[in-house]
Amino acid sequence: MSDRFAWTPSEEHLARSNVARFMKKHGIPDLDGLIRRSIDDIEWFWEAIVEDLDIQFFSPYRQVLDDSAGIAWPRWFVGGTINLAYNCVDKHAQGPRRDAPAVIWEGEDGPVRSLTFAELASETNRAANALKRLGVGVGDRVGLLLPMLPETVAAFLACAKVGAVSVPIFSGFGAQAVADRLDDCQAKVLITADAYPRKGKPIPLLKVAAEAAASCPSVRHVLVVRRSGDILLERPGRDLWWDEALAVESAECPSVPLDSEAPLFIGYTSGTTGKPKGVVHVHAGLLVKLAQEVAHQVDCRAGDRLHWSTDLGWIMGPWKLIGTLALGGTLVLYEGAPDFPAPDRLWHLVERHRVTILGISPTLVRSLMRHGDDYVTGHDLSTLRILGSTGEPWNPTPWTWYFERVGGGRCPLINFSGGTEVGACLLSPTPITPLKPCTLGGPALGMDVEVFDADGHPVRGLVGELVCRKPWPSMTRGLWNDGTNRYEKTYWSRWPGVWVHGDWASIDEDGLWFLHGRSDDTIKVSGKRIGPAEIESALVGHPLVAEAAAVGLPDAIKGEAVRAFVVLRPGVEAPPALQSELRDRVGAVLGRSFVPESVAVVADLPRTRSGKILRRALRARLLGEDPGDLSSLENPGALEALPGSG
Repeated sequence: MSDRFAWTPSEEHLARSNVARFMKKHGIPDLDGLIRRSIDDIEWFWEAIVEDLDIQFFSPYRQVLDDSAGIAWPRWFVGGTINLAYNCVDKHAQGPRRDAPAVIWEGEDGPVRSLTFAELASETNRAANALKRLGVGVGDRVGLLLPMLPETVAAFLACAKVGAVSVPIFSGFGAQAVADRLDDCQAKVLITADAYPRKGKPIPLLKVAAEAAASCPSVRHVLVVRRSGDILLERPGRDLWWDEALAVESAECPSVPLDSEAPLFIGYTSGTTGKPKGVVHVHAGLLVKLAQEVAHQVDCRAGDRLHWSTDLGWIMGPWKLIGTLALGGTLVLYEGAPDFPAPDRLWHLVERHRVTILGISPTLVRSLMRHGDDYVTGHDLSTLRILGSTGEPWNPTPWTWYFERVGGGRCPLINFSGGTEVGACLLSPTPITPLKPCTLGGPALGMDVEVFDADGHPVRGLVGELVCRKPWPSMTRGLWNDGTNRYEKTYWSRWPGVWVHGDWASIDEDGLWFLHGRSDDTIKVSGKRIGPAEIESALVGHPLVAEAAAVGLPDAIKGEAVRAFVVLRPGVEAPPALQSELRDRVGAVLGRSFVPESVAVVADLPRTRSGKILRRALRARLLGEDPGDLSSLENPGALEALPGSG
């Protein structure tokens, strides 16, 4: 990682950012002081956030935090009643943001739609009334198998409004993966679309939904958004068109007052083995934490336009929806591939809709930068003032490209990390944090994070386990149908009272934090541990390499040996000496111990639609083993094209 600072906050950020305003309001002189106070006195901090961001409760809470059942089972804002939908749409539709855009949507095939807060409230209310007519009430589960449409936002909020528990499901899943999730939560209704375009081809979503619903007796109705317009319902009677169901409903529907700890949604995560985990999130805690993060980390406020390239089925979908709308900002949605029909589609989106806050994954950046700078510089990106990223560790070269080419060196790159179970972030900078390439800044506000060695002691300058030692409002309230206590075993069993996140992290001499990949991805060569991201960074530093992935395979002498794969830049052919050059480069950067046994050039790497490379699938393919759950894999052909075992 670089030792130099790439970003220092401007006077404008120091004066006008949300976090600077919050510090001034509470008489806190510097960011380090705010971080310390937010961690030392978490109850003060989260109550101050409720007041500062105008989070409205129907009846006041009597206690900020009750952790009498233990750190793994906290209750937040105890005794209060609230509804997330009221805070995200109702209060704005009744206030000065009534006629401001809440959602701007662009379809892959070109159409654009916009909904004001008043219009979003009307659509949400009609959807909520339609759900009630279908027998959905407080606590019932509703599956959401949808691309990023305006109706997706209304459906999520409608569930919250009536007290139903939404179950966002990745729109790229196959029928069995959808059915597994619907069956586990016993969903009563599934909301989907007839079809949607992806790289110019129709994705037959209704067929997937119908096949999944057919194997789930609990699903009584399938509500279908008419996106394609030329597809028939699979089973009339059970299946209903969204527009027809909403047309007969009233545009008025008050949000139901719910206990602060009432479940809001179940987010399913995939593991290497076993069935997906259903992570439970609640109304008050998730709303407060996400509103705080979107306000303080990416500095969103009323009038901002935020686009984050993600699906609702991943945690960043609810993150952007809840945080942006709670603050009165505008959510810019795009349903399709960010490089279709040309590699500048994303930059065109930013220019056309005057996006001010842009979030994309490191893998997507690496993919887009392969096409060269001209696709970026040909667009006016001057409206951008904040860049964001999450999902995986960075390499310095693509980080710098994103920062300099896309942001012009004038936008802080807010790189943060958390997860579905966290509900938000453990680590994050703010716009007033000095930044080095690839850093995550430090502890997110209110998060008592640390780096532990193998014995559970804090370390500096070394790679260790990322942990958290105090509760936070958005943490999962356990796992749905967790009869085996999988939640406590997974996150709380290694050290008493400590959340172990499963990421490798380090803190440098300037106090900046960095991630080094999943601790279960760690490669151990001759007793020396290294994260695959460090090897990949060395490989991507070669001028011909666009992307890289590294895994460890069993070795009789070393314990593990490194195998690496690289994707070259467009139009480049691999010279005969490339493998030797790449192996030498890793040796020069990291030492001869970590030189890969082989470096193979491949056309693509197996990845999810959100851009994460599935290293475990790579490793399993090489070993001839079962790769586990591959339902999130967007390009199975990339995995099939790799060499198998032996």
